Amino acid sequence: MPLLKFRIYWEEDDTIYRDIVVQSGQTFLEFKNALLKALEFKEEKPSVFYVSNDKWALGTAISSEVLVNKKDAPALSMLKTPVSALVEKPDQKFIWVFDPVKEWTFQIILIGIERDYPSKHEYPLLVRSEGIAPILTRIHGVAEQRLMEVEEKYDMNREDMDEDGYGDDDGDGAEDVCNGSRAGGASPGVGVHRRAGGRSPLHGTMNHDPARLHNPNRLSYILKYF
Repeated sequence: MPLLKFRIYWEEDDTIYRDIVVQSGQTFLEFKNALLKALEFKEEKPSVFYVSNDKWALGTAISSEVLVNKKDAPALSMLKTPVSALVEKPDQKFIWVFDPVKEWTFQIILIGIERDYPSKHEYPLLVRSEGIAPILTRIHGVAEQRLMEVEEKYDMNREDMDEDGYGDDDGDGAEDVCNGSRAGGASPGVGVHRRAGGRSPLHGTMNHDPARLHNPNRLSYILKYF
C-alpha cells in the first residue's frame, strides 16, 4: 500500500508547515486528526477539506460533518473517503479549513509517494515540523499589537522620559486609562485573514461516484513519477 507524503502550509505564513505521511487507505478523518495534533489545535471543531488545483480554487468538499457518501451530494464524508481516492496527479493539492468561525486555512501539497515497507511506525506520521503552531503565532501577534498601543499611548520613547519611565505631563493620560479609553479608538488585532470562500470554485468536481473511491489501483499510474 503506497505512502503519501503531504506538506501542509499555513495560508497566512508559508514558513510554518508540517510534513505528514499517510497510508493510501487511510481516510480524510484520520488525516484531519493528524493535522489537529501536528498543528496543536486542542479543541475539536468542524472542518472541511477541498480538492484544489494550481490556482487554489475550491473543488470537491470533504466534510467532518457528513457521515455517509452519496452520489452528487454537496460534500463527501471524511469518515468514508480514503485520501488516495481523490489523488489524481503527482502534485495533488487540497485546502483544509478548520473551524468555520475562525477559518484557519491550510494549503496541502502532495510532495511524494513511496511504497509502504513493513515498519514499526504508526500512520499518519509527522515527519517534519517547521515554525511554531499557528494559534501561538496569532496570540503573539495580538500581544505585540497591544504592546505597541501601550507604547504609543504613553509615548515611552520620547526624550523627556526619565530613567524610571516617568514624563513631565500633567497626568491626563492616567485619567484616560481609568476611563477605559484607548488611544485613537484603536482595537487590538492581527492582519486581515484571507477567507477560503473568496476563491473561485472548481467546476464539474462534485460528481465523484462513491463506488470508485475505494479502488486500490488508483495510485499505480502515479507511482512512476516518484
